[in-house]
Amino acid sequence: MGVSGTGKTTVGKRVAAELGATFVEGDALHPKTNIDKMSAGHPLTDEDRAPWLAAIADEIRRIADAGGTSVTACSALRVTYRNQLRTGFPDLFFLHLQADYDTLLTRMTRRKHFMPPSLLQSQFDTLEELQTGEHGAGIQDVDGIDTVVAAALEALGVRR
Repeated sequence: MGVSGTGKTTVGKRVAAELGATFVEGDALHPKTNIDKMSAGHPLTDEDRAPWLAAIADEIRRIADAGGTSVTACSALRVTYRNQLRTGFPDLFFLHLQADYDTLLTRMTRRKHFMPPSLLQSQFDTLEELQTGEHGAGIQDVDGIDTVVAAALEALGVRR
């Protein structure tokens, strides 16, 4: 989880590979209307996010029902969004990837993505840190991918 540009996809793919888990790209489950709205520079509302979060929760459930484990890249910025994803999975673990605004803005300007850099502040404004009682850990994403992946695996209790 985390705001745009924190490396959710890059880290998630690597963690999934280390765990032998299925990687789920949350952005791929956005309805076209959400993509169009963000591409036009407009932040999503809770109503916009609801079907997207439901699709992600359904994918997590589908993989689990088939006996698999998944690692999912999803912003999950608010407690209510994370609670939607936890439906049926109360111990769902969230790795909150974190970096400062300027670092993320620089990353976002260097990549091709439907999420324009102009929306970064709206994500920071929406973000609710992990709360006491939420299963998860915060990880600083500033020291390179290998360090971040190692910290993620350590937070998950995986020894390499």
